[in-house]
Amino acid sequence: MRVLGIETSCDETGVALYDTTLGLRAHALYSQIALHAEYGGVVPELASRDHVRKLLPLVRQTLAEADLSVSDIDGVAFTAGPGLIGALLVGAAAGRALAWALDVPAIGVHHMEGHLLAPLMETNPPKPPFVALLVSGGHTQLVLVKAIGDYQLLGETLDDAAGEAFDKTAKMMGLPYPGGPELAKLAETGAPGKYKFSRPMTDRPGLDFSFSGLKTQVLLAWQKSDKTDATRADIARGFEDAVVDTLAIKCERALHQCETNQLVVAGGVGANTRLRAKLAESCAKLRGQVYFPRPEFCTDNGAMIAFAGALRLQAGQVETSAITVQARWDMATLSEV
Repeated sequence: MRVLGIETSCDETGVALYDTTLGLRAHALYSQIALHAEYGGVVPELASRDHVRKLLPLVRQTLAEADLSVSDIDGVAFTAGPGLIGALLVGAAAGRALAWALDVPAIGVHHMEGHLLAPLMETNPPKPPFVALLVSGGHTQLVLVKAIGDYQLLGETLDDAAGEAFDKTAKMMGLPYPGGPELAKLAETGAPGKYKFSRPMTDRPGLDFSFSGLKTQVLLAWQKSDKTDATRADIARGFEDAVVDTLAIKCERALHQCETNQLVVAGGVGANTRLRAKLAESCAKLRGQVYFPRPEFCTDNGAMIAFAGALRLQAGQVETSAITVQARWDMATLSEV
């Protein structure tokens, strides 16, 4: 079964073609970073309009790279939420229209389920049950995956997501948009231990996260500093180490609680090299393994939507022709595949 995947939940237009027999055939991604940079963040109306301009050319590009025509598509998957409503509607309307014209099934995919399943596209994927850390600009969650589609929320952030904290901290220190990757790059040159920040909520039981207090600590340290480039790098390193340690501590707790040694990490922050190394070290101590998607599939992309949609379409989960999207969507409400 060949499934076309469409991702338009925020500021990246992603398209991919996944074949359930041959695997990923082709994928294309367009980022709106340059469009939103002058505003210092995503402008929803501009994001929606740019998806309209870029989506169909990316569909044609992806099919050409896969050496397929539109008539070769057996199903269409699109992101139905969570995300920006206007942006979601662009992908949903295009996906539904294409499926209707081709008389093939279509399905709306949960954006975070797409992230969660992205590591399963790699070689030697894990089999449930396992714990998943979903860590991105909008989400920081620990989830027990009992089966594909059967998810139990173990803990989540009570305020800023980890990626959001990266972006806001970077902005406080005057780094260019998008701040998170810039801060991580800067942290590579910082001195470890020069600035020591707290590891939020690790001194108490539970699996929830909080990063707003850490962000305030960094702000105060920055305001009191000499604001040189070296100090900026040292503070960035201290902040990154605090986030990475916090995530690792909570992951270890979750693995012990769920009596498993398999950890899946997905989402934009999952591309952070220091986080990858730390979690690999933690899982090695438990004689387990951590699974990541390749870095290009950590951020939003069409491949994860095509893959997640293919699994559900293969299982016979076909929806009506109604165009339905959701800004918020509890992953626990999904049906098991």
